[in-house]
Amino acid sequence: MIDPRLGLVVKAYDVRGRSPEELDPALTRALGEAFAIETGVDGGRGKVVIGHDMRDTSPILVEAFSDGVRAQGGDVVSIGLASTDLLYFASGDLDLAGAMITASHNPAAYNGIKLCRAGAKPIGYDTGLSTIAEKATELLGRTELPELTGSYEELDALSRYASYLHEIVPIPPGRRLRVVADAGNGMAGHTVPSVFATLNVDLTPMYFELDGTFPNHDANPLDHSTLVDLQAKVRETGADIGLAFDGDADRCFVVDERGDVVSPSAITALIAHRALLTTPGATILHNVITSRAVPEIITENGGNAVRTPVGHSLIKAEMARTGAVFGGEHSGHFYFKDFFLADSGMIAALHVMAALAETDGTVSGLMAQYERYVSSGEINSTVEDGPAILAELAQTYAGLPQDTLDGLTITAETWWFNVRASNTEPLLRLNVEGDDEATMAGVRDDVLAVIRR
Repeated sequence: MIDPRLGLVVKAYDVRGRSPEELDPALTRALGEAFAIETGVDGGRGKVVIGHDMRDTSPILVEAFSDGVRAQGGDVVSIGLASTDLLYFASGDLDLAGAMITASHNPAAYNGIKLCRAGAKPIGYDTGLSTIAEKATELLGRTELPELTGSYEELDALSRYASYLHEIVPIPPGRRLRVVADAGNGMAGHTVPSVFATLNVDLTPMYFELDGTFPNHDANPLDHSTLVDLQAKVRETGADIGLAFDGDADRCFVVDERGDVVSPSAITALIAHRALLTTPGATILHNVITSRAVPEIITENGGNAVRTPVGHSLIKAEMARTGAVFGGEHSGHFYFKDFFLADSGMIAALHVMAALAETDGTVSGLMAQYERYVSSGEINSTVEDGPAILAELAQTYAGLPQDTLDGLTITAETWWFNVRASNTEPLLRLNVEGDDEATMAGVRDDVLAVIRR
């Protein structure tokens, strides 16, 4: 039985909640102790690497989680301020279990914890997180807290991270790129300067000041309203490319030279194409809501396209199982075999910049070959009975091919749509793609009429 307070914050892939109202130091310390036990570093048998974002509540939660690890006899290696992919790098590079204190793209009132085993191996609800919550529930019932017997040390991982990224994604030095990067007052303001320092770029930084109150806009580029400032700055400066990172900088969205947003599916296709040039015949993953162009391009270039559910822990596990070299999600998460199977918005950005630097053209010209269809984007609807709606949709489109790998996907010759339930809210999420705008819009409206009836 999991304590209701933990049940509120322990999600499918991580820990997330309002802080300190829901996620407080006491819960965080108990989770730290339980994590030490789950990963086998208790009793002086190992270390945990910990990083954190710039939110106001992060330092106190870092201290609480570290105390939990040390109370069980585990040692703590703190890398301080970090992006989530920097934490994954440290976990993989040092071969240590890891914890990142962050609420990613959520508003300022939230905080959370992303966890991984040694080598950046993912921990989700079904792969250890539920066990951690159960153990933390037991620990919360104590009247006395154990002493801190584990050690604490600090480590600078940023410079090694930057060097490693340059090793796996070298950018041709010949063409000097004009780049605008919007950190959204998040952790890209910490990592971009180090990664870009040796690149042949003219960088225009936007909102690089670390500020967990997000004074300029939410650090959530999946919401395209947060990209308005970046789009305007790209047009104003005549930049070649714009980059927008989320709060913990594990996702990156791209804006072309015209200020238009590039589809994450197109970026998935571009990186897949590049991967297949160096690893012919490789397996590449894409989730159920990426564009139909992605598996087409993978197949056309001799690769093996494997379709997966949405969700980082699921994709990482599937990458390990299939030996995939790369995986992409339409939400802007990109996963790399040579980055410990972990996701990194920074690596995705470097791939796009490298591809652009190899030409004398534009981002819009580069991406045109990867954007074949028209997408609705994700449309959320609050519902009372999601399963009943999915059943009705399945019946409505009974004459067409459909699958339930993740929600319900219906496929026709000139369009497809997917409807799936949120893991945390009473929402259904709809994605539609068609051969043209009119086709997409017609299917979108028909499906929404069922969902919102």
